Formats: sequence, structure tokens, C-alpha cells
Amino acid sequence: MTLESLRHNPLEDLPLPLTSDFRVIAAPFALRFVLRGEAAALAPLEAAFGVAPPAAPLSSASAGSRSALWLGPDEWLLLAEDDGQGLEESIGAALEGVFHSLVDVSHRQAAVTLEGARAQEALGFGVALDLDPPAFPVRMVARTMFVKAEITLWRRGERVWRIEFARSFANYVRELLLEAARGF
Repeated sequence: MTLESLRHNPLEDLPLPLTSDFRVIAAPFALRFVLRGEAAALAPLEAAFGVAPPAAPLSSASAGSRSALWLGPDEWLLLAEDDGQGLEESIGAALEGVFHSLVDVSHRQAAVTLEGARAQEALGFGVALDLDPPAFPVRMVARTMFVKAEITLWRRGERVWRIEFARSFANYVRELLLEAARGF
């Protein structure tokens, strides 16, 4: 198995939940980097990546096909849903001389998008967070558990969510979502 063979979502060819008010879509392959660094890394990163990493806890920022998700006080998940040609080198060059860690986790992770009026209810099947809009507003991000799978949960719209998870949990997450949809 080569890295190129992993440039797809393991769920893209499998049946996913689809009802009149809830659907799950396998997210296309994206470049993903975990950045750890101090505040001095943020301005050069923004210049190289095109998105300013959010300083506010549990938040996200997006511009076009790129997003930065706050994971911790000095940690961000960077998503590039474009070809990202030379992106890692560009970020590395921009951060040269700035104390940081940049790790490519593109092939480690997969993602799905949940959409529809019952998406929040489906997530409630396995997430122990308050997902109502006042507690979990649009653009909020949190690391949590979906039953036994560690996920990064991102509310992208009023009825649109993205779940990031380890590829090894792809079928498990799929089965949980199918079970949640059976209740509809």
C-alpha cells in the first residue's frame, strides 16, 4: 500500500445514511496538518496558509477551501481541501526560525459531513456534549468521543457538521451513523 493509494476517504464507496432529513457524505481527501506553536507562529502561518488560526478556544476560521481549527492553547488542525501543491514546504519556510511543530496527518484521518434537520440528533446518539446552538454554535470545534471513537467535531453551519476521525475508526463511525439513522 502506498501513500497515494490512501488519498481517498475509506467511506467514499460504502453506503452511508440518507433520509429525507439527514444525510452523511464522505468528505473528499484533504491535506491535514497539526500545528503546535506559540503566538509568534500565527502571522507567518496565515501568510503561507491563507487562513489566520483562531486564537479563541473551540473556534475555527475558513477562507475558501482552507480551514484552521483550534484544538488547544497552542495547537491547530489545518485543513486544505484543495490540491495543496507545495503547501507543507511553504508553511515550513514561513515558520523557519519560529519554534513550532508541523505534522502531516493527511493519511491518518478521514472525515464525514452530516447535513439536515436531524444531523444534530444523529450526533446526539453518540456524543455526550450539549449540541444545541447556544452551547455549540456555528464554527465551534471540540475534541470529543463519538461512543468509543475519538473525533474532532466541527459545526460548519446551522445543520451542517463535520466529524474528523482516525481512518481506523471509519467503519465504526459509519456503523454508528447507520444505527442512528435507523431510529429516524
